[in-house]
Amino acid sequence: MTPEELLDKLAEIQKLKCETERYEYKAAAQGCPKRLYDTLSSFSNQDGGGVIFFGIDEENGYAECGVYDPQDLQRKIGEQCLQMEPKVRPILTVAEKDGKFFVAAEIPPVDLADRPCFYAGSGRIKGSYVRVGDRDEPMTDFEVYSFEAFRVRRRDELRPVPDFAPTQLDQAALKDYVERLKAGKPYFAALDDQSVYALMNVFVNGQTPLATVLLFSPYPQAVFPQLCVTAVVVPGKSVGETAENGARFLDNQRIEGNIETMLNGSLSFIRRNMRVQTVVDPQTGRREDREDYPLTAVREAVLNALAHRDYSVYTEGMPVQIMMFDDRLEIRSPGGLYGRIRVEQLGSVQPDTRNPTLINAMEILGLTENRYSGIPVMRAALEKAHMPEPEFTDRHGTFTVTFRKANEEVGRESGARKNAALREADLLAFCAEPRSRAEISA
Repeated sequence: MTPEELLDKLAEIQKLKCETERYEYKAAAQGCPKRLYDTLSSFSNQDGGGVIFFGIDEENGYAECGVYDPQDLQRKIGEQCLQMEPKVRPILTVAEKDGKFFVAAEIPPVDLADRPCFYAGSGRIKGSYVRVGDRDEPMTDFEVYSFEAFRVRRRDELRPVPDFAPTQLDQAALKDYVERLKAGKPYFAALDDQSVYALMNVFVNGQTPLATVLLFSPYPQAVFPQLCVTAVVVPGKSVGETAENGARFLDNQRIEGNIETMLNGSLSFIRRNMRVQTVVDPQTGRREDREDYPLTAVREAVLNALAHRDYSVYTEGMPVQIMMFDDRLEIRSPGGLYGRIRVEQLGSVQPDTRNPTLINAMEILGLTENRYSGIPVMRAALEKAHMPEPEFTDRHGTFTVTFRKANEEVGRESGARKNAALREADLLAFCAEPRSRAEISA
């Protein structure tokens, strides 16, 4: 930033009077803070980086105290930046106001392939930090692992499942998979089954990988109890609200089985707990049953949660979660977004694939198209149903898709009155043009 922009930021700070995810304040009136490493790490590890402002005394009501010596301060900031791994290259700006000097250190984000950025003196595990609100928090082992897994392209879906014999798999399902492969890929038709298994990672070095267990075992939860789906219906708009009888959940189900079984079970649970409204098309007069959420969109969200979740040892104790509230449906997937893609790019940029073997097998089995069309399909289905767009949240190792009910946008009336008003409006619109008795009756 320029000195003029730094002065503008000082005025903004006096209005905010609080630190943020991107702003950190240091007094530095008596010398350079001895430990900037945590903030250097957390800003470097987040998209967009952050700015450390020197000359602001947070402990004294964010007073503008100025720095002790702008030249020496810049030198010492640079020295601490060189102790980071990878090294941090700050952009330093100095400005003068009312005889006091202020310094801004803009910390750029480190490339994703080089994260986490950490203080070399503490090591990768203890020296890596993440920004949470206005605080620098130590990264969890899983957060550190997630960056490393992307950097080295670790394939957790192919990690072996000890002592899992091929005879424990559903042989009919495995046979169907091979037949589909041979029918769709002429090259495979000439190969024996064992060669196909090797090429498609059905078995790796004589062992059964996790992806194979998830696809072809009748009950993967015998080995991984928490690789399942937990689904609940909450009587309200937040967890903790209870029904009149004191129940915390109106419906509560643990959905188990292989991926296809969990997908179908999840859709059955959601369908069972959705309301169905009857609406009249104002153009045709045709009655239509409209569900709270289009199942086409819901299926894509659940499928993505099962296929793209993290399957490392760090998350094998975390199920996919389905939570139905009065006003919304949330589908939560362990692991967060993978690779370079960001939330705002979803549906428009081809993402990195966390579990390519699993995804490829699901395409062959007809469970997914594997054409990165899931999110556009969600958006199209919701638009057709005149519902808000899906909301995507990637935070603290969990990726969440939220669908909100269309009713929430209509006035402040109760749900029943909303539906009645909508039906009446539809009927009046239909009758605005002359209609025959038969059309009206239909």
